[in-house]
This record gives sequence, structure tokens and C-alpha cells, in this order.
Amino acid sequence: MSTERIIQSIYTDGACTGNPGPGGWAVVVYFNDGSVHEMGDVSRHTTNNKMEMQAAIAALELFEKSGQTEPITLYTDSEYVINSVTKWMQGWKKKGWKKSDGNPVQNQDLLQTLDQLNSRLVKWQHVRGHSGNIGNERCDVIARSFASGKIPSLQQLSPANPYPTLTNTNQINVAKVCNSSINSTKINENISDSSNLSSDITTMEPSTASAATTNDEKPPEMRVSQLRNLVETLRVADEIAEKGYLITSSELADLMDVHASAVTSRGDQWRWRNWIVSRVRREGNQILWELERGDQIGTEAE
Repeated sequence: MSTERIIQSIYTDGACTGNPGPGGWAVVVYFNDGSVHEMGDVSRHTTNNKMEMQAAIAALELFEKSGQTEPITLYTDSEYVINSVTKWMQGWKKKGWKKSDGNPVQNQDLLQTLDQLNSRLVKWQHVRGHSGNIGNERCDVIARSFASGKIPSLQQLSPANPYPTLTNTNQINVAKVCNSSINSTKINENISDSSNLSSDITTMEPSTASAATTNDEKPPEMRVSQLRNLVETLRVADEIAEKGYLITSSELADLMDVHASAVTSRGDQWRWRNWIVSRVRREGNQILWELERGDQIGTEAE
């Protein structure tokens, strides 16, 4: 028992491009010994709320299979999920899954799954998105990566570690979700295979070295899709610079595909790819940034 890992907290997040459109979900699990386990997946056509719920369902499935009797805190930045579970669920059930206006509750199948998996051991906690919370920011990176067609590097527990429920976490039953209208397509066929994963990733985003070594292994169509996404990102950055738009730290983080703290920790002026990024001013609790086209391509890693 002294070597048994205990789940202390779980962060979940969902993302969707287009809403409806391609989506992704993410789960980050924190243990009492400091270890971390990450999961995620993609859906070809879905909504943001469905991805938020699927992430919570996967987290609750993992917690249930662990057999743990100690309580955990489950963090989500989705007010829809928090309110559904802690405020609205009982009323919906009493009314036969009808809203106060008599219309059917949307996403009833997913909500019923959440209700079945929920327990008194789970404390639901809302966390504000893009506020620098490490767990939430990491989930956001993973979910948005899946939604945009990328396969992020995930921190995984080694199968040799004494936590049997996580030695093959791809078997976590998300079928109840995938068989609904979400139409999910699995990308991680075996996330417990440490030979296919970067186990030493400790930063909030995948390292450029890891990306370079695995890029050749990806299908050509996926590499082309990633290049198209990159070109679109650079085009947006060019338009922001050309028109003199000021953007917030969270918006800049979304553009760079990094967590917000990676933006605010870089100082008042720095280079990103073709642009000089300068801190302009603070408005309320937001820092505003300006992009200016540099004379040469930047060499600083993202």
C-alpha cells in the first residue's frame, strides 16, 4: 500500500473548431507521488460542450476503475458541465429530462453517463480558462491539438509502475460516448506503449526535438495538414501585425499554440518566428501585445 499511487486531482477540457466541427478532449491526472498521466482523443464532428462532457466522462471512468476510496477534485473550465452536474441534473431527472420550458434536454445521453459515473468522492471545481492554471492550460493544449488534427505528445505512466488500472488505459470505456452522435475516431490505439510516446516530456507543450524525431513517422496527409494549419496561423499573425491589432496574452498563446504562462514569462519584447512581439500596456487584468514584422525569420523556438 505504501507504493500505491493515489489520484489527487484530475483536470479535463474540450475543444472544437467551428462548433460544430472537428473536436478534441483531454484529461490530465495528478497523483500523490508527483507523477502525471495524460489522455486525449479526437472527434471528427462534434460540439464544444460534447467534448467537455466526454473529457469528464473519461476522467470519471478512470477514477471508477482505479477503485480508489479517497476523494478527488475534478477541475473543468466548462460552466455548462459544472452547472449540469451540480445544479441542473436533479431537476432534469425529476421532469423526465425536460427543461423548464418543456423542451428536451440536449446531450441527454452524455449527461446520463455523467450522472451514473458521478459519486460523492468527486468534488467538482470550476477553474477559469486561460488564467495560468497549469493543469487547465495543459488540458487546453492537448484538446486543441487533437481538434486541429495534431497528435500531441502525452505524459504516460510506465506499465512497470504499480498502478494496474493505468497499464492499459486505452480500454477505458468511452464507447458509451463514442457510439452517440459524437462519431469519435480513436487516434491513440495504445497509449500504454511507451515505445511510441515521449515519456520524458515535462514542459507544457511538446518539445521541438520530440516533434522532429516523430514527424517522419506520420502519414504524408497529416504532415501536409499540419503545414496548412501552420500557414494559416502565419497568415493570421501577418494580418494582426499589418493592421496593428492588439491581442491579449491568452489570444497570443492560442496563436502560438502554447500555454498562457509561456507568453507572460518571456518579458516585454521578444521574437517569435517572423515577428517581434512587444508588450504594449495592461487593461484591467489583461496584458495587450503587439506584433511587428521583423527583418528576418526568427530563430527562437516556440
